Amino acid sequence: MALDAELGKIMLQLITSRYEDRHWRKKIEKTLSLPQSGVGDERQQQMFLYLKLNLKAYKSRRADPDDWILGGYATKEVIDRAKFQPHLVGQGITAEDVSFLGVDPGPEIDEAWWEEMLVAWFGAPEEEEEPESEENATSSETAAESHPART
Repeated sequence: MALDAELGKIMLQLITSRYEDRHWRKKIEKTLSLPQSGVGDERQQQMFLYLKLNLKAYKSRRADPDDWILGGYATKEVIDRAKFQPHLVGQGITAEDVSFLGVDPGPEIDEAWWEEMLVAWFGAPEEEEEPESEENATSSETAAESHPART
């Protein structure tokens, strides 16, 4: 299950309005590092991917983990470009679709909301496969016990 349209809109507002706040910067970076498949609405998914790609700070080594340019003029420019040239965000994106970018979602959007959003991003947890891996480990141990090493 991915974010619905309302959660997606608030998440995009959060990314594009609170990037200057040091308290939110790491949370925004973590959100940008998530897969775009967690955003359910196709237009919002295009906006998220646009932000993710355009806010990526390119590094000289390919082995480095992704880093983001959050804060300052570069971030504001990426957001303004999306608002004033929506066709750059994706095919079929209109100025009306991106009009909410940069608008703070309100004081009720706090860390607890962010944690709930992450849970919704990945949907219901799938059944754990630990019992199966424990069975494999047990059968390996049994096999090792039945064939002791020769000394």
